[in-house]
Amino acid sequence: MSSLNKINYPAFSKHQVEVFIKRDDLIHPIISGNKWRKLKYNLKAAKEMGKTQILSFGGAYSNHIHALAYAGKINNLDAIGIIRGEPHYRNNFTLTWATHWGMTLEFVDRKTYKLRHNEEYLAQLQLQYPDAYIIPEGGSNHLALPGVGEVITELNEQLEYDYLLTPVGSGGTLAGLINADNNQHNLLGIAVLKQDGYLADEVNLLLAAQASNLDNWKILNQFHRGGYGKYKTADAQRILQFSQQTGIPFEPVYSGKMLLAFLDLLEQGYFQAGAKIVLLHTGGLQGLGGMAERGLLNADEWPVPERAPNC
Repeated sequence: MSSLNKINYPAFSKHQVEVFIKRDDLIHPIISGNKWRKLKYNLKAAKEMGKTQILSFGGAYSNHIHALAYAGKINNLDAIGIIRGEPHYRNNFTLTWATHWGMTLEFVDRKTYKLRHNEEYLAQLQLQYPDAYIIPEGGSNHLALPGVGEVITELNEQLEYDYLLTPVGSGGTLAGLINADNNQHNLLGIAVLKQDGYLADEVNLLLAAQASNLDNWKILNQFHRGGYGKYKTADAQRILQFSQQTGIPFEPVYSGKMLLAFLDLLEQGYFQAGAKIVLLHTGGLQGLGGMAERGLLNADEWPVPERAPNC
C-alpha cells in the first residue's frame, strides 16, 4: 500500500480545502506508480500462460518501457521493447537502463509503430515471438484495471474524500479507478496531451470490457500545456516551487501537469469549501533523466536520477 500524505500549502488554506497526495511514486524503487499497478496482473497472466517473454511498445523515453525492462528482469521474463524511433536512441537515459536490465530493443519507424493496435500486425509479432506475452503501449488493457483499482481499495481504508485527480496519458489508469470506485467519488482525469476526445473513448472501451456503467468521472482537456511533453518555463518553475515548499518531487509531463491543473482549478473556484481532495502521484520521475540530457531542464534544480552504469 502506498502512503497517503496531507499537503500543507497556502492556497489550500485560502480556499478552505484539504489536500492529500497518494504517493504511488514510492510504491517501488524502480517500477513506480501506475506502471507497477498496470503490470501487476499482466505479469501474473504471462507466468500462468507459461510465457517466457514479455513484449510491449513505447517511445524512446517511455516510462512504460523502463518499467517493463526491470519487471522482466525480476520476474525472469525476457523483455522485448518495440521502440518508436531510430537506433541511436539506445544510448539515451531510459534505454540504457532498459538494455542494462536485459531488454531487447527493436526500433521501428513511425508508420510501423502506428500499427501497434492492428490485429494483423500483432498476430505477426506473436508469430515472430511465440513465447511472448504482448502488452499494449502504456500497459493499458483489461488486466491493468484491477491493479489500478487497488488504489481505490487502499484509499477507502485511508481516508474519506470527495475528489480524486489523476493525469491521463493512455486512459488505463483512469479506467481502473472508475471501475473500482463504483460511483463513490468525483474522479477527474487531467489529459496531458492534445486530443479530441479519443481518451474518453479509450476509457469507455476499457470499461465496456468490464461491463461498467459509471458516470462519476470526466477528463479535462484544457491543461495539456501545449501537448505531450510540452510545457513553458513558467510551468516548470511553478512545479519546482511547489516541490520545494512541500518536499514532494514531480516531473512536468504527467503528475506535474495534474498538479498545475489542480492549482488552476482551485483558483477558479472549482472545488467547494470543505472538500477533501486526493492527488494521485503516478510516478514517472525517471523521465527527468531524459529531459536533462536533452537540455529541457536544469539537472541542478530537478531530482534527476542516475544513469545506468557503464554507459
